Amino acid sequence: VFFIPVYHKLKVYTAYEYLETRFDLKTRTLAAFLFLIQRGLATGITIYAPSIILSTLLNWNLTLTNIFIGLLVILYTVSGGTKAVTQTQKQQMAVMMGGMILAGILVINMLPNNISFLDAVNVAGKMGKLNLVNFDFDLDDRYNFWTGTTAALFLFLSYFGTDQSQVQRYLTGKSLAQSRLGLIMNGLLKIPMQLIILFIGVMVFVFYQFNTPPIFFNKVELNNIKSSNYSEEVNNLENQFKVLHDKKTVDIYSLLDAQKNEDKGRVQELKRSVLSIESKMHEINNNVKTIVIKNNPSAETNDKDYIFMSYVIDYLPTGVIGLLFAVMFCAAMSSTASELNALASTTTIDIYKRSIKKKENDRHYLMSSKYFTLLWGVLAILFATTASLFENLIQAVNLLGSLFYGTILGIFVVAFYFKNVKSNAVFYCAIAAEIMVVSIHFLNHYQLAPNWLQMGYLWYNVVGCLLVILFATLTQKIIYLKKAI
Repeated sequence: VFFIPVYHKLKVYTAYEYLETRFDLKTRTLAAFLFLIQRGLATGITIYAPSIILSTLLNWNLTLTNIFIGLLVILYTVSGGTKAVTQTQKQQMAVMMGGMILAGILVINMLPNNISFLDAVNVAGKMGKLNLVNFDFDLDDRYNFWTGTTAALFLFLSYFGTDQSQVQRYLTGKSLAQSRLGLIMNGLLKIPMQLIILFIGVMVFVFYQFNTPPIFFNKVELNNIKSSNYSEEVNNLENQFKVLHDKKTVDIYSLLDAQKNEDKGRVQELKRSVLSIESKMHEINNNVKTIVIKNNPSAETNDKDYIFMSYVIDYLPTGVIGLLFAVMFCAAMSSTASELNALASTTTIDIYKRSIKKKENDRHYLMSSKYFTLLWGVLAILFATTASLFENLIQAVNLLGSLFYGTILGIFVVAFYFKNVKSNAVFYCAIAAEIMVVSIHFLNHYQLAPNWLQMGYLWYNVVGCLLVILFATLTQKIIYLKKAI
């Protein structure tokens, strides 16, 4: 309704060109710079994701695998540009959807014969994996109803309206209607696809309730400690882990029987028992992580991102394993390629062409774009080596976006709706808002924030946007008052 018509009317190459028309060059440059930081870091995560898979499958060094995957994407993005990105994404989407649906069917079929699909859903629900909607209002809860409908709304407004990696897709539309249709189809495809992927994760969790999982899913590190001086200690922990798992499985069967018999008291008793055993197994997993660190202080102990991959390698047929690995690479390479292309376009058009080399020919800017693609690719590879510091990859992407998207959205909202606010007010207030958002995150991360300032990171989008609007309007009024005096 608001963004796409403006972009089409002005015939811009990037979202940030509009800001110069509305404000000035420095505001355009600031918004582009914030996007470049955020998207440059997030691109590193999309390289890191498939590197985990390949490094574990082939027992390669993770850093070298990051370099290999990054260079592969850089190669076809630099050589083919936007056309290469667009053409590859069409085939990648087909492979992704087909592969993930197949994975979902297989994991459900591999459940025990006496466990139906409804039983699997019940197990997931009783163990807290299907809490889709929580209406409790708590700013510190990242995923309740209010966060999803308010904070995430601001995140997606900024992502789909101001992020060049998304906006570049609409700008290539032949008409306003075609661009709008493309955006709508994005949502109609993305939401079901994410639902399928997350539900497959839930089914894998249920699968491991009836099949003993590894005590630690990063098999490279697990094998390392098993061949070290800690092998006996780890073996003892594994035996304890298996005993607990077997007891939990028995209780889960009993819980399903009690539920079929509508014995609510017994259901609650068994539910508490299952969750208690799960907690004890988690403690054993933490003990293993401690041993991993003792054996190798630089080892990665967060094994959440290895779970699905371990299931695929250990239980699925060889041909299907190949297909699912192709799915993962398609997803990651599709994201990485479009992001590198957006980073290069923004750097070339909004910064290099506008502020550094203003009067070169088209070939010069084309070659510059290729060099910037290479540069951003290298930077993304460097960041990929630290991506494992995050709790998990999905949250890493959302956190990085939330730190910057609110401020960027605030600049655009002021541009659209607050016509009396001029360039200086929005520029300096956007910088102030961004500093405050980063400061709030720092205080929350290190648990230094007072109670009223504690919030989940998705709320940073709301805070950043509203601070820009509030500061900019107040500052502009002060400027008018000073002039009047």
